Formats: sequence, C-alpha cells, structure tokens
Amino acid sequence: MEFGSNSWKLEESQLNNNSKQDLCGSAIGRTEPTMKEEVERFHKLGVKHEVVKTVLEAQNMMLEAKSRDSKIDQRVGELIEQQQDLVSFKKEYGSTVVTSINRRDREIELVWPALQHPTHHYEHIVDSIPDPEQIHEHSLLSEWCIYKVPTTLLKVKEVSYTPQLISIGPMHHNKQELKEMQEQKHIYYSSFQARLVNKNDLMHYTSFLEHEEQHLRRCYQKKFSNISKEQFVHMIRLDAVFIMELILREAEREKHKNDYLVTQRCVSKSIQRDLMLLENQIPMTVLEKLHEYDTVPSSVKKPTRFIELAHNYFISYYPHQQKSMFEPCKWENKNILHFTDLIRNSYLPKELRSQAKHSQEECLLRTATKLNEAGISFEKVHNRCLLDIKFEKKRFFSWFLCLGCLPRCKLFKARFQIPQLKVDHTTECVLRNLIAFEQCHYPEAPFICNYVFLIDSLIHTKDDAELLVEKEAIVHELGSDQELTNLVNGLCKHVVTDSTCYHEIIEDVNGHYNNKWKWAMGTLRWVYFRDPWRSSSTIVGVVVLVFTIFNFYRVSDMLF
Repeated sequence: MEFGSNSWKLEESQLNNNSKQDLCGSAIGRTEPTMKEEVERFHKLGVKHEVVKTVLEAQNMMLEAKSRDSKIDQRVGELIEQQQDLVSFKKEYGSTVVTSINRRDREIELVWPALQHPTHHYEHIVDSIPDPEQIHEHSLLSEWCIYKVPTTLLKVKEVSYTPQLISIGPMHHNKQELKEMQEQKHIYYSSFQARLVNKNDLMHYTSFLEHEEQHLRRCYQKKFSNISKEQFVHMIRLDAVFIMELILREAEREKHKNDYLVTQRCVSKSIQRDLMLLENQIPMTVLEKLHEYDTVPSSVKKPTRFIELAHNYFISYYPHQQKSMFEPCKWENKNILHFTDLIRNSYLPKELRSQAKHSQEECLLRTATKLNEAGISFEKVHNRCLLDIKFEKKRFFSWFLCLGCLPRCKLFKARFQIPQLKVDHTTECVLRNLIAFEQCHYPEAPFICNYVFLIDSLIHTKDDAELLVEKEAIVHELGSDQELTNLVNGLCKHVVTDSTCYHEIIEDVNGHYNNKWKWAMGTLRWVYFRDPWRSSSTIVGVVVLVFTIFNFYRVSDMLF
C-alpha cells in the first residue's frame, strides 16, 4: 500500500469535526487499543468498516517506520561517534545511512533487516576499520622481521612451513602436537644454568628481556595479545637457552652420547629443520646477548660472535659448497635478523648483482633442451656461490659453435655456467622458507626468488631435468628426474617479483637464441657434432663425399 494513494482517504461527508480530531489523535499517538476496538469506535461515528481498517493499517505502518528511523539514527550515531571519521564512515556505509528524507522508505527497506541482528551485521565491518592503536602499529612495519607465511604460499605446501618437532617463539607456542619437547627444553635449561660461571647471569638476562619485551614483540608481524609480559619473557628465555645449549652440544657431540637429540641423526635433523622455519624464529639479538655470558666450554674455541656458532650448526643447509667455511669479513657489517636470514645470507655472493625492473615477457628464458639445441653448453662449476650464475662466450669465436666439439676448444662455445645444486629431501623446505621470507621482508632484493625463477624457466619437462642432471649442474637424491621437475616447478607457484638480478644473462641468452646464424651453427653442432662418435662419423662422411666428387670430376675430364 502506498501512503500517497487515494484508496484510504475519508469522505468529508462521513466524518464530523469530532471524528476527524479523534482519528488524527489516534493515528499519531495512540497504540494501546486493539484493531477490533478501533473499528467499533469509528463505526459508531459513522465511518465505514473498510476505511477504518485501512486507516489503522496505515497508522501502524507509520509508527513502525518512525520506530525504525529512530533505531537507524541511534545506530548510525553510535558508529560515527566510535570511528570519529564521518567522511570515511559515509564512504563505507553510504548504502545504508539515511541521508535524505525523500529516500527514507528505501533506506528503511535496506537497513531494517540488518538491525534485527545489529551485532552480527556490523561486527565484521567495524572490526575492519583500524583503531588508533592499529594505525600506530602499521607505522612500525620496519621493525617486523618474523612473519606469518602468506596464505597463498601456505596453501601450496603447508608442511614445508610448519614445525614437526619443536616450537620456537610465540607463533606455534602451546601447540598440542609439539608439547613433548617442552620437557626437554627445561632439561636443557638446567644444563645451561650449570654452565654459567656467574649464577646471576640468567637474572641479568631476564631483566634484559623484560626491558626489551615491547621491542621483541614488534619483531613479529602477528600480535600476541593473549600472551602476558611474564609469559612472553619466560617463553623467549626458555627457547633462547634451549637453542644455545643445543648448538653447544652439537659442537661437542662426543661428550653427550646419552642425549638422543644430538646422537639420533633423524631427530637432530628434524630439530635443525624446525629451527630454520620462518614462523619458528626468535630475534638474533636475543641469542647474541645470551652468548655474551661465559658459557662456552674451554674445549670449544669460543667464536667472537654467536653467528659463527649458528653458521656452523646449519652448515649442511648450504648445498653450493662441499665445505662451507665461516668468513668473518663477509659477516662483519651484516645485521642478521634470525636463522632464516642467516641461511639466506649464506646463499648470497659477496658482490650482489643490481636488480632491474622487468616485464613478464622480458624475463622469459627458453628451456634447457631448447638452449642446448641452439648451441649453448651447460657446465657445472665448483667453489662458487649458488647464485653466481654466468653466461660466457667469446665475441668472434662464438659464431662458429660447430667447432666447439673439438677437445679443449672452449673458445668456440657459448657456456651457461651453473654452480652445482645438490637437491635432497630438505632442499624444498629450505627454499620455500627463504622465498617466503623474501616475499615479506626483501621485496626489492628477491635474490633467492630470482635464482629459483631462473632454474624453473630452464626446467619444464623431464627431458630438461635429465639434461641438467647429465651435465651435473644439478645432483639429487630424489626418486627420479620427474620428481625433480615437479619440485622445481612447484617452488614458484604464487611467487611474485618485478625485478631480477639476472637481467643481463637473460638478455644475452635470448639474444644468442634469436640469432639465426648462431642457431644454425648450434643446430649443426647438435645434429652432427654432439659427441665424439657422431663427430667422427660426420667427418668421415664429409671426406668420402669430397673424395667422391673429386673422382667424379676426374673421370669426367678423362671421358670428355
């Protein structure tokens, strides 16, 4: 029914002045009489039954509308007062705020269903608007260094980012499946306490943690409001002492033959894996402070920095070197944030290449088999940082790639030099966490991401993996080359970068591949000079052909 229609208007002849006054007063302020009583009262005054019923229905609708307007205004006023930002509020809730009397009926229709359950309707919207404390937090983004793995990466392979045996820090604290190691932490705590020359050192350390508690909290991307200051300090102290005691025991393993965390390699490797996970970290400053106290036994040469102990502990996670030696000069001016950052820096060369912005088309590289067909040779190199990939060719000699089959004739080769990558069952976990860390903390310097993207562009099929394995650029302990292909292709899923440190290599390789003459020389070498047997067969064939042609001309001269 529309209020503006004429279907409910009363005829002037049916209402005297008293009945009109009574009707208006009832329509505005009276709600107690029932519908039946009102109909009987107006019927006695001479008003038709249908007209009275229609008027009363309109009256009730007007009262309901007025009540709804009041509730809407009250709710809107509360929200505006809470947010103290009317402009932002109208932008968010413009479709539900009553802004015009002429649109009142339409606004009521939109808003009224939500007001039946106001808390349910608004709680997710109001929560999404940051309060001043949250805005202050976002101004401290530069202090974050321990992140929650982005959901897009986590969904690809969650197990690679989740601790299996031990929790470190607040992100996985109190998980039921990791409770077993809490008892071992307390055992290690007692052992570490016995190491101390000064028994008050742990009290001083606790005071240090209490003083730095707020700063330590700001190192984490996620808030932990459910953990009190005392709980937080106790947790960080227990985890730091456990890590320190574990690393010291690893350095003197022969003295701790009864400790299964050290002697059972499957357990020690699992703990080592958990300690490098991005979400399972505590700030390095906490461990460096603990290392300042006199705890290292005389049988172990005390390093000048804790980072040296940590570097040696994770030595098996550096697949690019057979024996990784700690180089103090490399770490002298580096601020290492935690173990994940330590391993990332161990992968980087001393001299970092500059990053260059690129489009998706510019960073594309042909697969290993395609490049090999174009005359590019893949070579393994040792004693070089994993990311130190090079593409070398001589300007003049590279035009005659077919001669590259000759022994010791590297001048005629276009060589793609890749430091040997050793892939085992922990490599994927390590690379995934390094990639996640770079995506969160080093978006402008994604060197690990660049490396993985380059390897991924070379390997699309099993044949590509077989070629690189054959050239020993990659060695692996997986079941098959197909597993290697699946592993490499899955690492870059949902990873986003807009720059690369390999832009010069990509340009040179693509320039070589797109050169028709070099492609022809490469094809000639691939088809006829791929190996010594094929090369010798080709040479013999050419000699026979030349000899046949020579004899043909000689016979022709004799006959004619």
